[in-house]
Amino acid sequence: MTRLLGRLGGWCARHGWIVLVTWVIAAAALMGGSLAFPSPTNSDASIPGTDAQRAHDLMKTGFGSGYATGGTVQLLLYSADGPLIEDDRKQAVERAMDRLRTMPHVTKVETPFRAGGIASNLQIGLITIRMDGNDGDKIAETTQTLSKAADPARQAGIEVVPADSSTPADKEIKTGPSEVIGIVCALLVLVFAFGTLVAAIVPIFAALISVASGLGVIGLLGWVVDMPKQAGIMATMIGLGVGIDYALFLLSRHRRLLAEGVPVAESVRRTVASSGGAVVFAGGTVIIALSALLLAGFPLLATLGWVTGISVVAAVLTSVTFVPALLGLLGHRVNSLKVPLLRGSAAAGSHTAGGTGWAGLGAWVARRPWRVLIGSAVVLGALAAPALALQLGPLDEGYGAQGSEPRRAYELMATGFGPGFNGPLVVVAELPAEVPDADAPIVANLVREVKAVDGVRHVADPKLNTDGRSVLIQAIPEYAPSDERAAQVVRDVRAISMTGVQVHVGGKVAGMTDAGDRMNERTPLVIGVVVLLSALLLLLAFRAPVVAIKAAVMNLVSLGAAFGALAMVFSIGLGSGLVGMDPPVNSSFLQTVFFSVPIESYVPLMLFAVLFGLSMDYEVFLLTAVRQAYLRHGDNARAVAEGLGSTGRVITSAALIMVAVFVAFIAYPDAMVKTFGVGLAVAIAVDATIIRGFLVPATMVLLGRLNWWCPRWLDRILPNLSVEGHEEDEPVAPPRPEPVKAGV
Repeated sequence: MTRLLGRLGGWCARHGWIVLVTWVIAAAALMGGSLAFPSPTNSDASIPGTDAQRAHDLMKTGFGSGYATGGTVQLLLYSADGPLIEDDRKQAVERAMDRLRTMPHVTKVETPFRAGGIASNLQIGLITIRMDGNDGDKIAETTQTLSKAADPARQAGIEVVPADSSTPADKEIKTGPSEVIGIVCALLVLVFAFGTLVAAIVPIFAALISVASGLGVIGLLGWVVDMPKQAGIMATMIGLGVGIDYALFLLSRHRRLLAEGVPVAESVRRTVASSGGAVVFAGGTVIIALSALLLAGFPLLATLGWVTGISVVAAVLTSVTFVPALLGLLGHRVNSLKVPLLRGSAAAGSHTAGGTGWAGLGAWVARRPWRVLIGSAVVLGALAAPALALQLGPLDEGYGAQGSEPRRAYELMATGFGPGFNGPLVVVAELPAEVPDADAPIVANLVREVKAVDGVRHVADPKLNTDGRSVLIQAIPEYAPSDERAAQVVRDVRAISMTGVQVHVGGKVAGMTDAGDRMNERTPLVIGVVVLLSALLLLLAFRAPVVAIKAAVMNLVSLGAAFGALAMVFSIGLGSGLVGMDPPVNSSFLQTVFFSVPIESYVPLMLFAVLFGLSMDYEVFLLTAVRQAYLRHGDNARAVAEGLGSTGRVITSAALIMVAVFVAFIAYPDAMVKTFGVGLAVAIAVDATIIRGFLVPATMVLLGRLNWWCPRWLDRILPNLSVEGHEEDEPVAPPRPEPVKAGV
């Protein structure tokens, strides 16, 4: 593979303008096409085979308009100056309802001046609008249109706020200044790393081309497959990080070879043959990890996985084609525009172990591996320990941004009607035989059973479907959607046992409860597949079973630290306010900084896939350098020190870039993006410092020759897919290694 990549890199360097123009045109065409013809989005959060999905399917049949998802819009009314029932305000509300009845797709407008429609203080009311024939994917646009139609009430001094009826998957996360902040931070790191502006701009330019290409493909794919609204932000976040990092690794090796006097074209060829191979394998591990989400049994999560994988593929392709072309065109000008007072690292990545702080660290670790191993394990254990307190659960609008309409509607609903009104349960029961009306004894008995469930506050009148075989009952729990007790109410209602009656529970809370159960069920499978396939890929790359297994274990360790950080910030609440989460209303001073926030049940699995792949990137580059050094002289401890010395600076720079990009995304108002930003930033920081700087070198020194041991039978059947490209550096034959000592 290295020879093939070398030929590809050499060709791109010789035909730089052709490759450069082709990529720029392709990226512009793809991105322009997706912007000119924006595809529809479909954040279908359904989970096939779950009880909530069965309830949703039954709701579509025979119950009339407004009972399927997206068929109901609610407007909260609040009169701060007096009761809504005063004549002037009541007339204004009625004028607003008259306008609402004329809007397209509206079939029924339920007045707030009814039992259950107005709060006990008479200042908060609820207009419920039933719709038919409306596109469920356009519920946000429809809600805003209906809210605008209620202006007559606003003119009378009444606050009108649309309630949020979407699921977390429906939230559209738009790109914003975080991308710019991340790019600027990355540019600063690159300037300090290289000391020249031209070299610093190369990875940024390459990443922008890869992200634009990936987003263009994702946007156009939305016309043929269901595309979640979160696809763009996830692809941008990961695409920027890996795109800059992969180009950085190639550029660092190329500049070292130039400093050694290698001609430009030959330097590019060698760079792509060696570092390019590491990029391909590193990208492969990320794609494998993301693809494993197809096994999660959650269609939305699976789609997010392979869509994010498109951005990684784009980053790999630009790294082995666009970057070589750019380097070939620049030649020695890649070191132009030096920044005063910055020395940079023109020769970063040299084979010598001396002269760098990282090489000194590697030698220090090699002299005391047991102490380093124990110390690193203690630190990592302390970082991972809080993960035991990780709190998973639905994230309701009570944690939304202060001042936003969904947050305001949530607060008005909770104040006027109780927290459970923000997450009603939709109970749909299949009956054993046709019943004439909703007053039938079997229906009345079912209503009594639902009312008797502990935690149910209110039960609405039952509604029979057209064939008399199903009944729908709306039950209001006492607890907010994010309260874990609400999930228990769902389970208790489902446990109702009546002869011949099959009870199903749908709605937001039920759906997220089923999502959590499905994640708990499938997580071991996904983790096992990711670890196994990633280890297999490393085995193919290095032909060393011990190294492959050890790398997988090390990645799991960094994940523990990431989940520990998530638990500290969100579950324990030590800093949730500091990352921009808004506290509950009327909070004390301490609560504005420290308050717990639940984490959506699917987030840890998505984070696992992304982090496992990204962590493997640094493992591949470090192992490549150590392997090359070992093949030159056969001294394992010296090879570890040299490998750390030659990659420490560039891995640290790459990690700083990743951390900067991910931290920038914490500024997003969306809680899910904040969660990813915190988890990714902490994991990458820990991985590139404690794990790659101390734990991995210490274990490799202790393992000695076992690092590169491979059974003969396995060596015979493994295909030759060398990742190191060591033949490009014309190594001398290594001396015969000493026998393995007992106890190694």
